[in-house]
Amino acid sequence: MSPRSAAVNEELRRRSRERLLQATVELVDERGYEATTLADIADRAGAARGLISYYFPGKRQLLQSAVHRLMHRELAAGLEREPCAADGRERLARAIDAVLGLARDRPRLMRTHMAGMLTAEGFIQCPEQQRLAFLLRDTVARYGSADPDTDYRMLRALLMGAVVAILLPGAPMPAERLRAELFQRYGLAWGLGVPPSAEPPAEGF
Repeated sequence: MSPRSAAVNEELRRRSRERLLQATVELVDERGYEATTLADIADRAGAARGLISYYFPGKRQLLQSAVHRLMHRELAAGLEREPCAADGRERLARAIDAVLGLARDRPRLMRTHMAGMLTAEGFIQCPEQQRLAFLLRDTVARYGSADPDTDYRMLRALLMGAVVAILLPGAPMPAERLRAELFQRYGLAWGLGVPPSAEPPAEGF
């Protein structure tokens, strides 16, 4: 049997890494961070335990990469769903809705992710995060930003703050109210994106 080519080996490594990231999202969403072990993740992914250490220095870094991958996939799906939107305002609205939707639909996972970025390891610029950053930066550029690098960082900060506010134990903010604030900041009509209701919430909501 002839040895596998470099391209085939690279594709196999990519698939193994993807399975680990997907398994991490699934298990942390189901069980929580502390109750999910690296052995659990390897078992769910059908991979050897040592393979995780080959790709990631630890569980926290693995989780960040896994959530950034999920965010990138959700954002890409939202931006490209039919009917496709070339308009920058519509694309920004879809981006906001995609991120707020993750906080609404996967609260345990997103709460764990946000808490993890406040640990000593901090914010990890992994390949998954870089792909997410590219999409968000492209979104603000299409929106018409004169300084996409700075405006991307501001959008990222605002979205992170909104996710934390939605998920804050004991004092959560309504997602609709936060969406209204973000849309007002960027001059977006409420009906753009995926509006959760026909009309924005009242000021006193």
